[in-house]
Amino acid sequence: MRLKRLVPDWLKGYQRQWLAGDTTAALVTTMMLVPQSLAYALLAGLPPHIGLYASLLPLLGYALFGSSMVLSVGPMAVLSLMTASALTPLAAPGSPEYIAAAALLAGLSGLFSFALGMLRLGILANLLSHPVITGFIAATAVLIIVGQVDTLLGVPATEVTALQLLLATLRNLPDAIPLSTWAGLAALLVLIAARLWLPLLLCRFGMGKNTARLLASLVPMAVVLAATALVVVLDLEQFLPVVGPLPPGLPQIRPPPFDWNTSYQLLLPALIIALLNFIGSLSVAQAMAARRGERLNADAELRGLGAANIASALSGGMPVTGSLSRTIISEEAGAVSPMVGVLTALMIGLVLLFLTGIFAHLPIAVLAATIIVAAASSIDMRGFARIWRYDRADGLAMLGTFLGVMLFGIEAGIGLGVGFSFASLIWHSSRPHIAVMGRLPGTEHFRNVLRHTVETSPEILFLRIDESLFFNNISAVEDRLLSELKRHSQARELVLILSSVNRIDGTALERLQQVNRDLKDRNIRLHLSEVKGPVLDRLGRSRLLEELSGRVFLSSYIAELALRRGEAGGE
Repeated sequence: MRLKRLVPDWLKGYQRQWLAGDTTAALVTTMMLVPQSLAYALLAGLPPHIGLYASLLPLLGYALFGSSMVLSVGPMAVLSLMTASALTPLAAPGSPEYIAAAALLAGLSGLFSFALGMLRLGILANLLSHPVITGFIAATAVLIIVGQVDTLLGVPATEVTALQLLLATLRNLPDAIPLSTWAGLAALLVLIAARLWLPLLLCRFGMGKNTARLLASLVPMAVVLAATALVVVLDLEQFLPVVGPLPPGLPQIRPPPFDWNTSYQLLLPALIIALLNFIGSLSVAQAMAARRGERLNADAELRGLGAANIASALSGGMPVTGSLSRTIISEEAGAVSPMVGVLTALMIGLVLLFLTGIFAHLPIAVLAATIIVAAASSIDMRGFARIWRYDRADGLAMLGTFLGVMLFGIEAGIGLGVGFSFASLIWHSSRPHIAVMGRLPGTEHFRNVLRHTVETSPEILFLRIDESLFFNNISAVEDRLLSELKRHSQARELVLILSSVNRIDGTALERLQQVNRDLKDRNIRLHLSEVKGPVLDRLGRSRLLEELSGRVFLSSYIAELALRRGEAGGE
């Protein structure tokens, strides 16, 4: 019975007719994943084969514990940059200590994710707002692009910051390796053209949209194979940097070397990676689930990503996460179930066993071109403009996160992003919308007097508060109430419509009690209408309802009828 519980639900109900679609999707995913995993490992400061290791067992771990039917897990550009940022202060990139620390980082991140999943803390996906995530991804993408320019052009540069690196690259252009420069630029142009125009061109020739996008997604693999073939045929290794020999065979399964000092320094980066992995992957998985009419379990996603990263650590890999581009292409290629991940892992295993020799001759500049195009595609300029146009506060949070990452680094940028998220929330809630209300003629409905033609009474003032009442906004609410009473000097009945109020905290309660007393001294009665049940229950445990100079009405219409007839006595 216990063994049956370990078998995921999708495998219990797997149907034979799904295998063809899953196999096709796995083949396409493998052809995308191989060049990306090699490139992203280099971006993280690791030997290229580490990327292949991180594309093997993690896929099985997610298939066992995750809940998305089609999410594609593996190395990602942004995650690689975060890995390099966390490990560079601890060891020299590419060194045995650095490689061990990368596996340890994956393991710690996986443990955090899995533990959060077991504690059912999937609600943490709401910790960072979408604008903050947009700003963070854009900033890391810019850093990735700038960091790859020297490799793309074959220019020697060893500076640390992005600006210093870019200036050094421009300064050292005369020392560039000519063949490496031409190889990198040629690959870059082909990849950009394939991403921007190839699908449109294929569609014009009568090919279906999904098929055209599918073929365009395979261009990076074709570029990698073509560049490798040219290097081998023309014997160009002596004229440009290449990846070099990759160790053949499958990775050894063992826990990463543990060191207390290193682990302590990696705790914060591992937690940040775990949270960002979850938020990013969950958004991809939710989008695909909605598209396919499936249900998603956020806690299971945490466990799935945790298992994937733990598996990566045990196989000497690097942190992994869900990929939007690979997931979309996999689904369009016919993916039906997580069997795609299992089959992709088997194909990556075959690459490790028999095909690593091919990639030893791959020009590094071509991998840099692959990284640049992938990073550039993650910059959502339309999203920037849309968020800025819709809400300036969210736009400032997005811009602040972007500048924070660019100027102060990833961890500080994320901290600023969280701060901006909460600052935006506090700013919005501290300025609640309050509307003067009137009744639509011939109806029982009350609407904003500034938006509709309504009937009002000079002696009765209806105000609707569109926010819960807390310590941070009650002063603004009180000021608005007094301001409106000053404008409506004949009002002797003030009705607060609380249909949008979900909670009144202790500070707000005391201020309402004081407002009630002050208004009573001015011969103005305070009434409440449309109070939600839970809010009314809490007020019932206070003295406000006993001291209230007016009444609590079921609806604004009933309040208007009662007050116009002079039936509203104190309770």
